[in-house]
Amino acid sequence: TKAQDADRQIQDLLAAGVRRDDLYVDHGLSGALAKRPELDRALNALHPGDTLVITTLDRLGRSTQKMLELAEELRECDNGLRVLNLGGGDVDTKTPMGAMVFTVMAALAQMELEIKRERINDSVTKRRTSGGDLGGRRPTFTESQIRAAAKLLQVGEPATQVARDIGMSRATLYRRIASLNN
Repeated sequence: TKAQDADRQIQDLLAAGVRRDDLYVDHGLSGALAKRPELDRALNALHPGDTLVITTLDRLGRSTQKMLELAEELRECDNGLRVLNLGGGDVDTKTPMGAMVFTVMAALAQMELEIKRERINDSVTKRRTSGGDLGGRRPTFTESQIRAAAKLLQVGEPATQVARDIGMSRATLYRRIASLNN
């Protein structure tokens, strides 16, 4: 995602012998997307006999079917797929054992994603049922709410407490009051 960086993955790939000019990084794009510009460039740069090297399965995709299709496409073009951090070691699909391990691990990766999704949905349902905070964007505040907060500040209420009571930071409260006065 945009908040993540690829530094650790780049270091792992360089340590595995991948040349720096052969690195392709899709910054800010999810592995769940079927088409990613840099992945497409990496696949187009492969010549027969080359091996695509990735750090982990989730960098390649989220769906077992998509990962297996990509592995098959690579095999048909006489390319291999090497996953560096898979089950404590690396896996190369050019070997029969590597192809089998990749297939099993791709299925397990998809199962793990589905279990995680199920847990998140259960958690949201439980929080919604109990009236708990679901996170997300906070409600917007009306001008009258900001004016009322400003009046509380004028009569000596602490800004930190007023801001907390209406559900915003002190800095945001001051900023909103200033924008009303402009």
